[in-house]
Amino acid sequence: MREPTIADQRDKRAGIRFVLTVIGGLLVITAPIVGLLPGPGGIFMFAIGFPLMLKNSAIVRRFYARLKAKHPKKGEWVDWAMRRKSTLRRLRRKREQQGAD
Repeated sequence: MREPTIADQRDKRAGIRFVLTVIGGLLVITAPIVGLLPGPGGIFMFAIGFPLMLKNSAIVRRFYARLKAKHPKKGEWVDWAMRRKSTLRRLRRKREQQGAD
């Protein structure tokens, strides 16, 4: 018998992740509707909903990775706005390479 691996274990928070993804999707869908009203409400709804979906759904992460590959500058802005650790590492590496050149 083999020992169970991490891949064999079920995610105990799968239900919570699904609910958060749905809530994020609803916020993103309603953002353009709220955007028609006076004020910046739609921007804030999108800014809250998109990271919720991105953090809790593997499907959204794959879609985002493809979108970021096609439009790297837009992906940099989203990563910066979300304060992603991978972005900070990438920026640090880029600065180190520029300093070494």
